[in-house]
Amino acid sequence: MAERPDGAVSSSVVPSGETLASSRVRKSEAGIEGDRVRPVRVIRPPAFSIGTIFSGVQTLVKYADLLWILSLFRLKVRYKQSALGWVWAALQPLALMTIYTLVFTRVTTISTGGIPYPLFVLCALLPWLFFSSSISNAVHGLVLYPNLLTKMYFPREIIPLSYLTAGLADFFIGCVILAGFMAHYRVSPTWNLLYAIPILMVLAGFAAAIALLFSAIHVRFRDIGLALPLVLQVWMFTIPVVYSLQSVPVRFRKFYLLDPIAGLIENFRTVLLQGRRPDPSSLALSATIAFACLAIAYAYFKSSEATMADII
Repeated sequence: MAERPDGAVSSSVVPSGETLASSRVRKSEAGIEGDRVRPVRVIRPPAFSIGTIFSGVQTLVKYADLLWILSLFRLKVRYKQSALGWVWAALQPLALMTIYTLVFTRVTTISTGGIPYPLFVLCALLPWLFFSSSISNAVHGLVLYPNLLTKMYFPREIIPLSYLTAGLADFFIGCVILAGFMAHYRVSPTWNLLYAIPILMVLAGFAAAIALLFSAIHVRFRDIGLALPLVLQVWMFTIPVVYSLQSVPVRFRKFYLLDPIAGLIENFRTVLLQGRRPDPSSLALSATIAFACLAIAYAYFKSSEATMADII
């Protein structure tokens, strides 16, 4: 009991040290029990799985406007402050066509099935240049813009994919030049020309697969960017760009067509210059390999996306 200043007796009880200690123990035990029942969520990088692909695609669709804006940005800065500007998109295939025509018509002979060699090689150069230039630019995209990765969130695959979208502009400019050469050599297209659309879609899918895979690895190992130009130069001579598929021995063609680019370029040339339908077996094989590679590359990219900002 305690006595108040007015002489009255207070009924408050001063807790003893033992009572305070027991109260603290009870509170500590209650806090431990509360921590045991509280759900704990550990944030980890996405797993390498099919579920990662579907969730990533759903998120990418929500950021479609950002992909469009970055693609337009690539187009604006690609030839900025250059004297010739967009003329460079036409000069590159024309220059390569001229060099290959001089070499493979003067030095050696290539069977083209009656198609003039300049038209023959230009038709194959356009899809190859779209594929190779898109990859070479996309691989360096993540490294060139580290501030975007460290200061804001968005699906990281938008950066390499924007280079592919911008590369289509150069491809369509080259197609205008190809149409002019077809008119000059009096090669009339047929309705089978429409098969070029699915061929281009498969080609873009395979280009996206290589770009996503190599760009994700390039963040950790910069050797990819140094080795890529050599790889692309060698790769071009392993596919039917300067020569036809008929120049490849028959016993090697099954293994040769395991490269999706080989079948796609040969079918692209077939539907445009020969007016025939594409070979269904080689086109189906190219599409299967291309989209399987795209799924694997996209899953790997998303699984490594969470740690890119820390490494770059």
